[in-house]
Amino acid sequence: MKSFNLKGIFEKYSNYRIKQLKRAIFVNLVDDWSLCTSLPKELRDDLNNRYPLKIEAKEFYSKDEKTVKTLTTLCDDLRIESVLMRYRDGRNSVCVSTQVGCPLGCRFCATGKFGYKRNLEWNEIIEQVIYFARLLKKENKKITNIVFMGMGEPFLNYENVKKSILILNDKDGFNLGMRRFSISTVGIPKMILKLAEDLPQVNLAISLHAPNDKLRSKLMPINQKYPIDIVLKAVDEYIKITNRRVMFEYIMINNINDKEEYAYELAELLKNKLCFVNLIPCNKVNDYISSKKEKINKFMSILTKLNISVVQRTSFGQDIKAACGQLAGKS
Repeated sequence: MKSFNLKGIFEKYSNYRIKQLKRAIFVNLVDDWSLCTSLPKELRDDLNNRYPLKIEAKEFYSKDEKTVKTLTTLCDDLRIESVLMRYRDGRNSVCVSTQVGCPLGCRFCATGKFGYKRNLEWNEIIEQVIYFARLLKKENKKITNIVFMGMGEPFLNYENVKKSILILNDKDGFNLGMRRFSISTVGIPKMILKLAEDLPQVNLAISLHAPNDKLRSKLMPINQKYPIDIVLKAVDEYIKITNRRVMFEYIMINNINDKEEYAYELAELLKNKLCFVNLIPCNKVNDYISSKKEKINKFMSILTKLNISVVQRTSFGQDIKAACGQLAGKS
């Protein structure tokens, strides 16, 4: 079976026809061009042949059914994982992958252990979104947020990430507001600045996970190339350009980065910045496990006392290995 393919479709037809096609793909969410009876039959047949809309994916549901993980098979038989998270307040957030695997090798991340295969094309990023949009349509619900926090480092595939956002933001198509997109990065300075110039309304999240270079380099080898000071200088410039608040992600790993002294160090590092800290209980990967609840609460209270805005991330999909750091593209 031919897999989902949009490449070339928006360059081939007249503006009038493209608007029709965008509506079919992104609003009506059809999975077969034959259903678009407003189009000539000859065109529908040609579209099914050239630009099929079928998406081959296997679904995994958490016990509480708030989380759905998909394993999507791409045209070259490689596989990627994506996640739908349903929140109590009505938000439906989709976490998408940007690479097959990841080359950065963060110690607490299953994707890094899996290794790197290739970048995803922009249509393969969009494919993940469309799959969940179709799923939610059956419940008369919609995707409210898209986060680039799945497999891979988004800034190592920047142009495809950017194009997917622009297409999904298009008012004639999916029409999701720019502030509904979030990109999580280990912190590649020149790309942080490029995001500020190109997509200033998109939310930026920095995977920090340690308050000093020695510890961060042990957890994230990329820190040897881009140490904390260089990343924070780029963040300062980003804030100056966009006036947007930045999220710093901090995975709480038992007896590794959860000491009280690290909370004080982190507060000093981030003081007077337009930012907030997102504390994330570590999901078991390799020998890493989450800090105990009391430690997380203490860490949070220290940051709060020192006037650092802090939240704790809700954990989704641990039982289906869909939680933060667990995506590995395994079949």
